[in-house]
Amino acid sequence: MIDTPGHVDFGGDVTRAMRAVDGAVVVVDAVEGAMPQTETVLRQAIREGVRPVLFVNKVDRMINELKVTPQEAQIRLGKVIDNINKLIRGMNEEKYKAGWKVDAANGSVAFGSALYNWAISVPQMKSTGIGFDEVFAYCRAGNMKELAQKVPLYVAVNDMVIRFLPSPLEAQKERVKVIWHGDWSSKVGKAMASCDPNGPVAFMITKIKVDPHAGEVATGRLFSGNLTRGMELYISGILNTNRIQQTGIVMGAERVEVEKVPAGNIAAVTGLRDAIVGSTVSSDADMEPFEVIKHVSEPVMTVAVEAKNMRDLPKLVEVLRQVAKEDPTLQVNINEETGEHLMAGMGELHLEIVAYRIQRDKGVELKTSPPIVVYRESVLGKAGPVEGKSPNHHNRFYIEIEPLPPAVVEAIKSGSFIMKMEEVERRKILMDLGMEKDEARNITGIIGTNLIINMTKGIQYLKETMELIHEGFDEATKNGPIAREPVQGVKARLMDVKLHEDAIHRGPAQVIPAVRQAVQAGILMANPTLLEPFQNVYIQAPQEQMGGAMSEIQGRRGVILSMETVGDMIVIKAKMPVSQMFGFAGAIRSATEGRAMWSTEFAGFESIPNNLLVETVRDIRTRKGLKSEMPKPSDYLKA
Repeated sequence: MIDTPGHVDFGGDVTRAMRAVDGAVVVVDAVEGAMPQTETVLRQAIREGVRPVLFVNKVDRMINELKVTPQEAQIRLGKVIDNINKLIRGMNEEKYKAGWKVDAANGSVAFGSALYNWAISVPQMKSTGIGFDEVFAYCRAGNMKELAQKVPLYVAVNDMVIRFLPSPLEAQKERVKVIWHGDWSSKVGKAMASCDPNGPVAFMITKIKVDPHAGEVATGRLFSGNLTRGMELYISGILNTNRIQQTGIVMGAERVEVEKVPAGNIAAVTGLRDAIVGSTVSSDADMEPFEVIKHVSEPVMTVAVEAKNMRDLPKLVEVLRQVAKEDPTLQVNINEETGEHLMAGMGELHLEIVAYRIQRDKGVELKTSPPIVVYRESVLGKAGPVEGKSPNHHNRFYIEIEPLPPAVVEAIKSGSFIMKMEEVERRKILMDLGMEKDEARNITGIIGTNLIINMTKGIQYLKETMELIHEGFDEATKNGPIAREPVQGVKARLMDVKLHEDAIHRGPAQVIPAVRQAVQAGILMANPTLLEPFQNVYIQAPQEQMGGAMSEIQGRRGVILSMETVGDMIVIKAKMPVSQMFGFAGAIRSATEGRAMWSTEFAGFESIPNNLLVETVRDIRTRKGLKSEMPKPSDYLKA
């Protein structure tokens, strides 16, 4: 069993855990009901082929704080179950009909209190004789200890898990189809489908942790084969093999060493020094890697960190590299020229916790800057063809820049469109999303959320130069021209190319700068804009406190999307820019006299209002030590 946090900032932990498991216990609060993050997590589970069961927690709070009658309680709990089923049905009706519906009558729902360690479910009621009326009596009397002895929580939860969640032998037949797109008739394909301990090793790494004694410990799910000490294994994308030094399983916070770990288990091994989260490890050098782990949110906030004591500086660089390897949702940039170390994370809490762990576990005292919002650069119009000349003037590239349709950007982010696909399948997806046929046919690369398309015909030496063109495009989009922020949703069309016939004169030092300059100048000519991150904010407050909550949202450039009444409470759904969310927790508490419950989820990037664009660009450029005024295309084009 893997426990994951419910807070939106730690959604990455949930995404990675999903890859290692076959079933999930979804915990929902009886008082608050299903929260936005419940929906996000449930959607991830169903997309990964992980079967859910439901545990309704804090039933004691509902009885003692809300003072409901047994009839009202059952109606309330029924609504929670209906809501979860509605979500499952909306996400995958086929699975819902195939038995994934959660139902109190058959025991796939349990009710209880994790704090006081008791739980009941319909099958348990029949065997213990303790139902809702008895639970009410115990809760009202405050006699939780006796209730926990009569109906311990582990009995109801274990019963639900054992009866409804599949074993690896059943689950892998279906699950592996979702997360691996290799050849099913191959040896490794057959071994994973049958969870065969005698087949080739197929191991997916979902977590890396640095142990002070054992070094890097890679934890993940073993889909086929056996892991034993001394094995030489291949890691996707790495030529040399790595040797396993220790094999073990994780029991709580402890790692227990074992001789061998067979297929179907979650294993923890040391010695895989080249592995990262998401790596495929196999005894077969040619195994098709597992699908990439796609995180739902993107980093939206950055803090600059520095060591309090100068002597800790070399240690800090090493620690930041380790932390970034352990947590893939954290992006660490170390600018060795300015000495600035930047950590980009999912939100204020995520970055606070990472900084705290560095100080506690690694012993490095830190100073952190106030959080800075992460922006993206994009374009609203078209430009080009823009000419990029190589430093020796022998090579020229003519590139057009225009925005990518939002549907294509979404498809790239969700992983439903990747370069690994067959060309016909790729073309069909793009045409369905509204792209022209000749463009869809000529895509040569996806870089971030940007596309590069080759519209030229029969140009000599272009094929061997294409990789360098991609590198130039990659450099231009990693640090965009407006404010050195990453570029998102841009389509670059290569319209014409003039190359020197001698390979020496069209090497990396000539091609990369030429392409980079053409792309950067093109972005500045195509009505450039900054995109800022938004979050959906859900606020539940009593009706009389609604005014305070609404004025707080509107005072922070928020937009109210919907409002509904649930009993005596108002549920507000709004959308707000992350740049305005600093200090929101305290502000909403004081605006509603502490009576509001609220949560957030990532809602993507949107264009910044025009009146704020110049000022925001100036602030970012000044912070990064660049010239404060907005750059011009001529700054990037060589005469």
